[in-house]
Amino acid sequence: MQKLGSALISVYHKDGLEPVVRQLHDLGVKLYSTGGTQTFIEALGIPVTPVETVTGFPSILDGRVKTLHPMVFGGILWRRDRKDDRDTVERFGIPSFDMVIVDLYPFEDTVASGASEEDIIEKIDIGGISLIRAAAKNFAHCWIVSSRNQYAEVLDLLQTQQGSLRMDQRKAFAGAAFQTSQHYDAHIASWTLGQEQPFATLSGPRHALRYGENPHQKAWFVGDLSAQLEQISGKELSFNNLLDVEAALDYCADGNRATVAVIKHNNACGMASRQSLLEAWNAALAADPVSAFGGVIACNQVVDLATAEAMNSLFFEVLLAPGFAPEALELLQQKKNRILVKTKDMAPASHRVRSVLNGVLIQERDYRTDAAEDLRVVTQVAPTVDQVADLLYASAISKHTKSNTIVLVKDQQLIAAGTGQTSRVDALQQAIHKAKSFGMSLKGAVMASDAFFPFPDCVEIAYQEGITAVIQPGGSVKDDLSVQYCDQQGMAMVMTGIRHFKH
Repeated sequence: MQKLGSALISVYHKDGLEPVVRQLHDLGVKLYSTGGTQTFIEALGIPVTPVETVTGFPSILDGRVKTLHPMVFGGILWRRDRKDDRDTVERFGIPSFDMVIVDLYPFEDTVASGASEEDIIEKIDIGGISLIRAAAKNFAHCWIVSSRNQYAEVLDLLQTQQGSLRMDQRKAFAGAAFQTSQHYDAHIASWTLGQEQPFATLSGPRHALRYGENPHQKAWFVGDLSAQLEQISGKELSFNNLLDVEAALDYCADGNRATVAVIKHNNACGMASRQSLLEAWNAALAADPVSAFGGVIACNQVVDLATAEAMNSLFFEVLLAPGFAPEALELLQQKKNRILVKTKDMAPASHRVRSVLNGVLIQERDYRTDAAEDLRVVTQVAPTVDQVADLLYASAISKHTKSNTIVLVKDQQLIAAGTGQTSRVDALQQAIHKAKSFGMSLKGAVMASDAFFPFPDCVEIAYQEGITAVIQPGGSVKDDLSVQYCDQQGMAMVMTGIRHFKH
């Protein structure tokens, strides 16, 4: 706990400030201030020390320079546990500022009002943003309050903790302050560049793409793509390419042995795991060679010449792999627009962000991949060892596939999937139709569903097509009807208790 002895207050918006100022005064905290805030505090009948008396320098340039002085920033930034810092502030007579309350000029509101460029420039805060960053940096010794939206919380802490604050509390306020700084600077950068910059507060380098999902849409990538991918050849990755690339890497990450995933519109149209990459490619392609045309392919092993020769006859947009044999690379690069990408060993983003209405949704990525220990056998017949392997494989694929989805697998090969359907029955029928279209046998296959079966109709249809085992989360009030049907037909069913919706 660190008790407040002094506070520097310099704000643009005064609403909600009075009770905080009065509470600080009641706690015996010495107040320092500038300009309009100083006048506001004096009008409350509360003593306040003008910053000018500390710096020995008046506010100049129409208020552009008020607090930018070593006497102010030294008082904020000095480290109370360092003897050399203490000696410095004592030698120069620098006062301590244990708390800084500051907000920023209303830049966004000024731009939105249609103000002139001159007026907008004058609302680019310099002293305020500097005070925020200085106090936030020194959160070990200073409490930064960077928004009027925090006043209620500040008042409560002052009243309940009598002017003392824990380190973790000061650090939390510092984090909020840096968010304020980031948001403010992003909007200034957007306006100054004179460019359309949606979601300007997103951090990281911003790269303009050729276009978005369609040629008439503008698009950007925000972040450091080179940290995860090394493009070896081909044209620039497009908006749609990047969406498929992420989907391909997600699918391939859950494969075992040599694995190939073929992606079209973010869903797997082919996927298989085998002893060799060539075998995996042949099996993945067999499920839907039509959709594979123009797709994105991901491999979890170095692409050898034999696999490259087999792939080379197909037109595809992107091939991702942890590496390429020299002779394979030479062959694949003969088509100059083909995008070849080397993947780097980097953990995927921990969260997913999606714009909604006038904001964004943020959620943790679906990090749960069903394992053997998660399976609860609910039927009289238990799945065999081979069936369990296929059930887990199918479940992993369903996790990355658009809901509603049904995934059919046999011998670690995606036979077919129904994707993005409005009913689970539709998804199953789509998968069955696709499997039959390409001559894929469903006899002995297993079925995975991303969510529970509300009725037994899906297991009834599956049995009629030769499917012998089912994996699903369970949780329907009518689970027993599906289980009873499986028991009557000698099918195996396991439940995981984990739903894997993807929208």
